[in-house]
Amino acid sequence: MNSPESNFEALGLVLPPPPKPIGVYRPCLVDGKYLYLSGHGSFKEDGSLIIGKVGKDLDILSGKMAARQVGLAMLATIKSNLGSLNRVKRVIKVLGMVNCVDGFEKHPYVINGCSELFAAVWGEENGIGTRSAVGFNSLPDNIPVEIEAMFELV
Repeated sequence: MNSPESNFEALGLVLPPPPKPIGVYRPCLVDGKYLYLSGHGSFKEDGSLIIGKVGKDLDILSGKMAARQVGLAMLATIKSNLGSLNRVKRVIKVLGMVNCVDGFEKHPYVINGCSELFAAVWGEENGIGTRSAVGFNSLPDNIPVEIEAMFELV
């Protein structure tokens, strides 16, 4: 069984800089054996935001890729705060919020961008937790996706 760090390395992906809070909150909090991540937005590798509404400015595949970028931002927060992805045993819960047009119904498909990344990093047994995927009329700074999550630590 490969470690989460070696799985991530094998994916050949690049982490964006860990996002800094834009309000009064902690991006990450450890409580006993649990790690809570605040809502993360869709950051590019250079740290700039992906913006737009799914179904208007972005198509469904672009929304899914934005969700993957949110997952990468979350991994960057984990690494910067815990030192290694290997400190995470498993994903417990993911809440995915999609900034979308009225009538959009494919929220789960969009949030799969993040969920598939977590499954690739921690494996299907530990990388897939419980999840909600919902639509919103707007998100901060017009980002297409915001995701928060809870993890169990080793």
